[in-house]
Amino acid sequence: MNRIFLDVHALQTVPPSNLNRDDTGAPKTAIYGGVPRSRVSSQAWKRAIREYFSDEHLLDPSELGVRTKKVVELLADRIQDGDPSVGRETALALADETIKATGLKTEVPKRKADKARATEGAADPAPEAKYLVFLSARQLDGLACLAGDSAADPAAFWKQKENKDKARGIADTRHSVDIALFGRMVADATDYSVDAAAQVAHAIGVHRVEIESDYFTAVDDEAKEEETGAGMIGTVDFNSSTLYRYAALGVHQLADTLGEGLREDEPRTEPVRRAVEAFVHSFVASLPTGKINTFGHHTLPDAVIVKLRTTRPVSYVAAFEDPIRGDQGGHVREACDRLAAYVPDIERTYGDQASTQTWVLRVGPNTQKLADLGTESDTLTDLVTAVGQAVTHLLDKPA
Repeated sequence: MNRIFLDVHALQTVPPSNLNRDDTGAPKTAIYGGVPRSRVSSQAWKRAIREYFSDEHLLDPSELGVRTKKVVELLADRIQDGDPSVGRETALALADETIKATGLKTEVPKRKADKARATEGAADPAPEAKYLVFLSARQLDGLACLAGDSAADPAAFWKQKENKDKARGIADTRHSVDIALFGRMVADATDYSVDAAAQVAHAIGVHRVEIESDYFTAVDDEAKEEETGAGMIGTVDFNSSTLYRYAALGVHQLADTLGEGLREDEPRTEPVRRAVEAFVHSFVASLPTGKINTFGHHTLPDAVIVKLRTTRPVSYVAAFEDPIRGDQGGHVREACDRLAAYVPDIERTYGDQASTQTWVLRVGPNTQKLADLGTESDTLTDLVTAVGQAVTHLLDKPA
């Protein structure tokens, strides 16, 4: 298969906010170009992307997975959905044995077990995985069917090597889109690890940033007139920044990982196209929700550049190594001017311009200089559709 890489670049201005906190509660930062910059971790934005898949119904639930320690309860739910006559305790026991048969480790959490013993009439807590387990909906459905097959005599069923092999095979095929995109790591069962097709960089500010603090008070609604003072006081840290965001997607790797999950009633490129379109849409439109009720930082990117290439991923973050000073009264215009100058230079020097396709989505006059970098899209929907069609065409080409 041809090597195909998709680069997505975005400039997004965020007002006073605290999208992603460090261990002290302050917005995360990084030193770049010798000055502190606002930073939003890749984990925070990947979580937002995964949630956007579901919230906006970009992908069918059957194409998504779930990452949880409560995999035994999740599997027990599916067992009971398939056979409502199975009691809850039996379903949990069948689910636990099935998860263990895959080689994943489970245990009853000690704290929950102690609390149950101390509470009269409380049911024993369900076993949980010792770590977060990322399984696709199809993998869970397959394991639920296998658990049903073991119901007559679980001990005898799981003594047979072919049944354990079957469980392991189910847990390691037909991966969901989010597993294929963001990968899966199981420290004590490395056979289950899946390399991520997508890499999401930490978003960083294009200019120097200072953390500020908001001192707030809350008034007691029932306070009497003679009762002075606030009902509560506190502080919350925040900053504001124009962020450069970047993600790279190995489309060929995504196709390889999704290969086992292709449906027989559609062309082999269709699941890949859907996954690519959902990823581009979600990367552009999603937003981490840290302190969102406090700050209401609902913004969208001012500019998006998408590159489809067959060489290697290329970030444009070096355009902002020298921090923007804001001499023009803001940061977006100068950031766009920087990209408009930097992108052609680095593509001419290192890129394969003949095989690279470029699309631009932009808003407002501050982004005008980006218009010449590629084919302009009027809407995000148009951009996503154009990228999906181009990916399909490249996947269909002979290697």
